[in-house]
Amino acid sequence: MTHLLTLYGTDSCHLCEEALSIIESCKECADLEIVSIDIAADDSLEMIYGLRIPVLKLEDKELNWPFDRQQCLDFLEHLKN
Repeated sequence: MTHLLTLYGTDSCHLCEEALSIIESCKECADLEIVSIDIAADDSLEMIYGLRIPVLKLEDKELNWPFDRQQCLDFLEHLKN
């Protein structure tokens, strides 16, 4: 089963690029579809996530920056079969 993992950030955010790299290194944990959403294109998302980006969202759970590979793996742990 593929799980949708959303990364909220902006296109010009170096921390968001780092977060995406960390996520990519965790893909073996579960079958993930990663979607990046640029919050700058949506005022309501910018209001919610603007000071917290990058933010990972999976189902109803969020992981706020800063996080490392191990924290990302822990966040995805329940997806393992």
